[in-house]
Amino acid sequence: MRRQPPSRLGDALHSWLVKAGLSRRLDLVSSVEDWPALVGPQIAAVTRAETVNADGTLWVRVASSAWANELSLMAPRILAKLNQNRTAPIKEIRWLTGLPAPESRQQGER
Repeated sequence: MRRQPPSRLGDALHSWLVKAGLSRRLDLVSSVEDWPALVGPQIAAVTRAETVNADGTLWVRVASSAWANELSLMAPRILAKLNQNRTAPIKEIRWLTGLPAPESRQQGER
C-alpha cells in the first residue's frame, strides 16, 4: 500500500474551512482588517470598520455626519474596491456616526 505525501498545513486548513462553510465568512471578515489599506489614509483617519455580518453588510464608524454623508456618496466606488479580489462580496456599507475613544484610553479609564 502506497502512502500519499503529507499535505501542507495551509492546504489542509483551507480544505477544512471550505468544507465547514467558513471560508466565505472569513473572506467577509477580512474586509474589516483591509479597510485602511483599501480606502486610503485620509478616509482611514476618520473611519473605522467595525464588523461585517454574514449577509455582507459592513458597519463602519465615521467621525461625523458630514463624513458619513460624503462617504455614502462614494459608497459605490468603495464597494468596488472592497470587492475587487473577494470571493464573498460586501453588498452594503452602513455608516455609524461618532468615533469611540481610542482603545488605550478606554482601558486606562477602567
